[in-house]
Amino acid sequence: MAVDVSTEAVIECPRAQVAAFAGDPTNAPRWYANIDRIEWQTEPPLRIGSRMEFVARFLGRQLVYTYEVVEYTPGERLVMRTAEGPFPMETTYTWADAGPGRTRMTLRNTGTPSGFGKLAAPIMKAAMRRANRADLAQLRTLLEA
Repeated sequence: MAVDVSTEAVIECPRAQVAAFAGDPTNAPRWYANIDRIEWQTEPPLRIGSRMEFVARFLGRQLVYTYEVVEYTPGERLVMRTAEGPFPMETTYTWADAGPGRTRMTLRNTGTPSGFGKLAAPIMKAAMRRANRADLAQLRTLLEA
């Protein structure tokens, strides 16, 4: 069973500001509750081919996985794919104007779990949706402060 979770939020900040902050993996632990840290495996700045190792907690387990940037249009779209790790995943951020000084950010996670993850896919999907909503709310809180 494939997992496809899309969540969005409107943030009361200009798109360039939201995209610069959310699109910088170094900031991920500040707004993703489940991400403990990231380590760049390639030199910043972010570009296609950049690789970062994420250390996260999900459903009570520690996960270590490497994302590789496969698409990047600054201020508009960022697509990262796991290059290695326990659950093949693609994460997409999109940013669009939602009125003067407002940004609609969409966070989408897609993937096809295997092994035990395949059986737990419905639970994972619900947990991801809850986590994504909370993470976007935290991002909104940080940026609107």
